Amino acid sequence: MRVDPSQLANQLKGQRKGSLAPIYLVLGDEPLQLGEAADAIRAAARAQGYGERTCLEADGQFDWSALANAAASLSLFSERRLIEVRLAGDGVGRDGGEAIRHYCASAAGDVLVLLLAPRLDWKSLSSKWAQALDQAGIIVQVRQPQGHQLIVWLRARLSRAGFEPTDEALALLAERVEGNLLAAAQEIEKLKLLDVPRQLGVEALMAGVGDSARYDLFDLTNAAVAGERARTDRVLRGLQAEDTAPALVLWVLARELRKLAAVGFALAMRRDVAGVLQVQKVPNFRREESIAAARRLPPAVTRPLLARCARADRMIKGRDGGDPWPLLAEIADAMARSAAATAARR
Repeated sequence: MRVDPSQLANQLKGQRKGSLAPIYLVLGDEPLQLGEAADAIRAAARAQGYGERTCLEADGQFDWSALANAAASLSLFSERRLIEVRLAGDGVGRDGGEAIRHYCASAAGDVLVLLLAPRLDWKSLSSKWAQALDQAGIIVQVRQPQGHQLIVWLRARLSRAGFEPTDEALALLAERVEGNLLAAAQEIEKLKLLDVPRQLGVEALMAGVGDSARYDLFDLTNAAVAGERARTDRVLRGLQAEDTAPALVLWVLARELRKLAAVGFALAMRRDVAGVLQVQKVPNFRREESIAAARRLPPAVTRPLLARCARADRMIKGRDGGDPWPLLAEIADAMARSAAATAARR
């Protein structure tokens, strides 16, 4: 049976004592939801007397007979056991498929198997072993929420934390943490510790998280598109001194450049800018600001800088030699310099 991650906790709570499925598969490359789903299953197992936990790492050299042996072995400490198998690759291979199918066909009530698969190929879900698991157990597939789904996820998370966010506050938080649910969860936990009102608007959100080092990343792009070269340099040096991952700095620079390039192209071609802003997930209260920034940094500027971003990405991944920080500084300064020059001509 397939269960959505948002419904897993309720599904587990609704199980009668002793009626957990014999096998669970949690797959997907979104780490927060993957970890929380696994934790929920572990907690439900402990509550139902699965007192012993065995962990197996299924890498390329893994002997899948270990699963059958672990399931068949007797325990000195607990009548019920949880066997956790972490799949390292994007599949289980022929031996793994046969081992999982055999377990699904002969699962005993005193053993629960939890398969964790961060890299499992989606094609594997149509395999015979996945079909057998679907019949015998539970499959939970986590996905990176995008657009409206991200807003829904953030609203639910904030609601559980005791907040009632406005639409603008949700849009701002989504803009800040897009693509990083771990960061979003950390920001929400931080809000819980601060004296932030339950009715969460934009000002309250900014007051609660504005001093976070993560937001310095956005200070960098804000300074750059405003043409503030000195501030851009100061923020970038501060990020480097705080050991911020260069991949995060590249992410925020490239993200801003892609947005400006799309908006700038729409302006140049006299196309529907509102539609582009919506696709780029720019909240309403930032749209005029984004249009003004795109006029200061037209596609003739942003496109070559995106090419430099691609080179910085290769350097960060080790495909090109060199230190990526000087190149990141060049990209940020070029943005600020071009924005300042355009503003001076007007």
